[in-house]
Amino acid sequence: MTFETNVFVNCPFDDAYKPLLRPLLFTLLFLGLKPRIATERVDTGEQRITKIIGLIHESKYAIHDLSRIKAQKKGEMFRLNMPFELGIDVGCRQFGAPPLDSKRFLVLAAERYEYQAAISDISGSDIGVHNNDANQVVKVVRAWIANQTGISVGPAAIWAAFNDCMAKLSDDFEAEGFDLSDIKDLPVPELIKYMERWILIHNAKKAILSVGASGKHKGTSGDRIFESLSSWRMS
Repeated sequence: MTFETNVFVNCPFDDAYKPLLRPLLFTLLFLGLKPRIATERVDTGEQRITKIIGLIHESKYAIHDLSRIKAQKKGEMFRLNMPFELGIDVGCRQFGAPPLDSKRFLVLAAERYEYQAAISDISGSDIGVHNNDANQVVKVVRAWIANQTGISVGPAAIWAAFNDCMAKLSDDFEAEGFDLSDIKDLPVPELIKYMERWILIHNAKKAILSVGASGKHKGTSGDRIFESLSSWRMS
């Protein structure tokens, strides 16, 4: 894995967060980055903290979503995993040798300033507010990545592509015998793999259409390639 394009994703893994996690992962992939997340692999012999430290160490970028750290009901404990992993990331940048000192991270919150009651020390860091809205996640993450890398793809284009990808994912997996609950609970590694393939084909189609518009590929294998891509399904 390449340090310069890896993005450590520190977020909740409950069902309520899935509508935000999917567009977050897709946005990173669509912009040419590689999301690294604790659930990307399952190894019963590997301690979770060891895995997380490794992912942080391998990633130049990180996104830490603190929107679920607050207890939701009386007697429920404060959720400390996300702030804890943020602290590891900060320490890695602060005390690590190059290139670790070039690490960058974005902190996400559901509401502006809500995190300060728990971790006031991060005031002044890059903070993005998503209001628990999937489209806003795309906008906030895309804006932060654009500030770091200079990419020029607009948020509306990413959001449209994400919805196209999810629609095709549902069609393809239903055709393979998955029901709606199976698709909703699709493991993160399988989801990322599908998104990567969809984006690869999306970009190839876009390139072929661009060439076709100029009239350069008429009568060539470009038409056959386009037909093949248009009929692609999950395999």
